Amino acid sequence: MNLILLSGGSGKRLWPLSNNVRSKQFIQIFRRPDGSYESMVQRVYRQILSVDNSASVTVATSKTQVSALHNQLGENVGISVEPCRRDTFPAIVLASAYLADVKHIDPEEPVIVCPVDPYVEEDYFEALKKLSAQAARGESNLVLMGIQPTYPSEKYGYIIPENDGPTAGVRTFREKPTADAAREYIAEGALWNGGVFAYKLKYVLETAHRMMDFTDYYDLLERYREMPRISFDYAVVEKEEKIQVQRFAGQWKDLGTWNTLTEAMRDSVVGQGVMNDACSGVHIVNELDVPVLAMGLHDVVISASPEGILVSDKEQSSYIKPFVDRFEQQVMFAEKSWGSYRVMDVEPDSLTIKVTLGAGSRMNYHSHKNRDEVWVVISGRGRTVVDGMEQNVEPGDVVTMSAGCRHTVIAETELKLIEVQLGEDISVHDKQKFELE
Repeated sequence: MNLILLSGGSGKRLWPLSNNVRSKQFIQIFRRPDGSYESMVQRVYRQILSVDNSASVTVATSKTQVSALHNQLGENVGISVEPCRRDTFPAIVLASAYLADVKHIDPEEPVIVCPVDPYVEEDYFEALKKLSAQAARGESNLVLMGIQPTYPSEKYGYIIPENDGPTAGVRTFREKPTADAAREYIAEGALWNGGVFAYKLKYVLETAHRMMDFTDYYDLLERYREMPRISFDYAVVEKEEKIQVQRFAGQWKDLGTWNTLTEAMRDSVVGQGVMNDACSGVHIVNELDVPVLAMGLHDVVISASPEGILVSDKEQSSYIKPFVDRFEQQVMFAEKSWGSYRVMDVEPDSLTIKVTLGAGSRMNYHSHKNRDEVWVVISGRGRTVVDGMEQNVEPGDVVTMSAGCRHTVIAETELKLIEVQLGEDISVHDKQKFELE
């Protein structure tokens, strides 16, 4: 299978665990078979490879998510990076061009597009294989997955098939309805539109060339800002006449709110948390190094992270976004390709963070114009390079770097250090990268 996974959004409805840097798909709260925790994107990626270990997976995403994707999925996953935010049509076109010109996928091969964060089981990916096979037959230009609705949802658009067969032509589409209208659609045999579809690679490329003049992936990347801001549904799906839908009746959940997310959690407590026997329907997700105690609560979610603390009735948690929009906070936790960092203290002229590097990883060789830095190694072993001078480091070692000097740290084992940034103008944008000779 050739898959394009769409990874976007800030996931504000899952604050305080998600933000503009760490979206909801990167929150590690699902149990792996071995008992450790994984994120939505790790779960989906693992499931894909368990169904088809030769699958070609490309994630279409923004620049802010690249480090987290490499951190959680490794360096070998394909990533198509939007130079700027547009919408699903430009993102899918760019990823399709990436498949053709970077991965050299045959234009006649089928491609599946789906969100990166559905909560599904392996039968979903078996259904994707059937979707891909149907697209390869060439009976239609697009093959959609229609999800059998389980209740009259107002959150999804609806697909009205021409008949009740497992594969059918599409009669029409319906926008997100009221609950009453949704009941009427379901009575007509309507299916949820979960944003999953398949096509031959050449179809999207030819469609894009009719709308915009570009030569290949690299040319499109340079001219990406010229692409229209439009969804794939509006630009392509609703205008296509040769279109089919395949039914899927397995488990499928969109975990976009705390209410739906906790329904899929195997554990009621992740992190340091305790609740007494008088609690029912309570979930605690705690990323802080302090315990959380809940007593006598019902149908409540408690979530704590360096970004903030949420205590909410589960149903009310769906309405969190307008309140989160009021907060203007510095990102307090982020994953990078080399590991992660957590902000510990913020002062007017200093910033203190705890840095964790994975074994064998390293930061970019870089410098800062407006700040000095001090590293204190607290665990693990590694090497630092400061203006070309290399030294081994271990717990207790202190490394000082003045503004303008080039530096990096290379982890031999997992390496943890405290980084203190000192200066009047501390900014994430104050960074220049260099090649390490």
